[in-house]
Amino acid sequence: MSVEYLLHESPVGYAVFKVKLQADTVGNRLKEVQQKAQELQTFGKMVEVQGFSPFQGAAQALENQNDISEGICSNYLKSVIELYVPNPGKKNKVVLGVQEKNLAGSIKANFPFIECDTAEVSEVVADLLRGLRLHAPKLLKQLQEGDVDRAQLGLGHAYSRAKVKFSVQKNDNHIIQAIATLDQLDKAVNTFCMRVREWYSWHFPELIKIVSDNQKYVQLAIFIGDKTTLSDEKLHDLAAIVDDDEGTAQGIIDAARVSMGRDISETDMENVMMFAERALSLSKYRKSLHNYLISKMGVVAPNLAALIGETVAARLISKAGSLTNLSKYAASTVQILGAEKALFRALKTKGNTPKYGLIYHSSFIGKAGPKNKGRISRFLANKCTIASRIDNFSEVPTTKFGEALRRQVEERLEFFQTGSAPTKNEVAMKNAMDQVLADINIDDPTAAGAEDEEKADGVTSQATEQKLRAKKDKKEKKKDKKSKTDEEGDVAMADATPKKEKKEKKSKDEDKEEKKKRRHSEVVGDGEEKKKKKKSRKSE
Repeated sequence: MSVEYLLHESPVGYAVFKVKLQADTVGNRLKEVQQKAQELQTFGKMVEVQGFSPFQGAAQALENQNDISEGICSNYLKSVIELYVPNPGKKNKVVLGVQEKNLAGSIKANFPFIECDTAEVSEVVADLLRGLRLHAPKLLKQLQEGDVDRAQLGLGHAYSRAKVKFSVQKNDNHIIQAIATLDQLDKAVNTFCMRVREWYSWHFPELIKIVSDNQKYVQLAIFIGDKTTLSDEKLHDLAAIVDDDEGTAQGIIDAARVSMGRDISETDMENVMMFAERALSLSKYRKSLHNYLISKMGVVAPNLAALIGETVAARLISKAGSLTNLSKYAASTVQILGAEKALFRALKTKGNTPKYGLIYHSSFIGKAGPKNKGRISRFLANKCTIASRIDNFSEVPTTKFGEALRRQVEERLEFFQTGSAPTKNEVAMKNAMDQVLADINIDDPTAAGAEDEEKADGVTSQATEQKLRAKKDKKEKKKDKKSKTDEEGDVAMADATPKKEKKEKKSKDEDKEEKKKRRHSEVVGDGEEKKKKKKSRKSE
């Protein structure tokens, strides 16, 4: 079927064009035909304006642009299609050329009489829509020169700004870059510190055995410098570097006096000190970056950080790509996230699949026994998925759910060791939700009462007092009515009790009389029978 109408989406509005002439697909491939389509005179004979509906403002243009990008046929677009695309009947269908494939499916679902043809499938539609983008500002007489360009520039800025504003990944990118930088800094700092150890040990080799920490060794190397200048006067300052341990400080001074190291020239010592200061500055920056990561995780994923720790949580987000992607993963995927090589190796060799990936670095896996490591990793992965979904879809950051999930994991560890029953997930989540709601009510300044709300709406204080008094009077009247009805009910119950007692007494007396009559009749009947028997014996 040939294309009959074209839908042109522009930053100014929607336009529907009717196709009058169109060449076949073979003719469209010729360069001459394509060049003629770029001319306004020839292209103006091929299409005709059926109708144009401009947007009422920038907000409506942005809203329709978001709908088009998501493949949604908005109400405004429905009204445009209903107005300018005629309905041929039940049996026939109209072919509409559309640029977006997802939008074509939405239009088909809303209009059964329309058959959409996209630019991806049909070359004719692609060439016609390309010509519309080129000549639409001149074909639409309602527009002036430069209107489309200005609207396109403004809509582009607004659309990109809205995407960045509402993107969940805008904060995830900082976390991903921070954790990657931390990993690189760890390697670099360790390498530099080891290089300082090797370089400075030519001058003072005994210091390596006394101090094992890399950062403290670098600080001591910078402080000591030339070992010959070290004396007892520097004992106090030296002890401050080694955590106020005077014994270690005195041992360093004694070792410097009898050191077997060689002397170093001033230029060599300057280079060693410069390199040591650079390594020390990197280690200090590593600490500040770690503090930044902790603060950022407290805003983006506080529950996941409270559950499994900031570093492991950041690595999970970095491996998944974003917090949104992590929240979409199943618990089984989160459990082995980071162990993809081991998983595919096990599937290839038909061996045992890995029990954990990045989750292994959490403290819970280390606390569990060898038999329970797989079970606790599965349970921890389940809780990590819950925490990531709460962090992704919650508007206000809170750590209540993460703390509750952490207590559940700790209780499950105790259950594996001692057998004590842990709390149920429903109870734990309900308690956490109650705590969150209590914090919101405390921190919410709008929960001050009906008086403040009515005053904020512009109602005077006298009117609010009258309304409150009327409400109180109504409540008091209702209470009086309830009290009266309760008293009447009590009186009726009091009056009804003696009547019931009398009836019960009468019924008991009647029962006693009936029992006596029955016994009397039975006794009389037995006497008559005995008399009859005696008479019969005498007659015999």
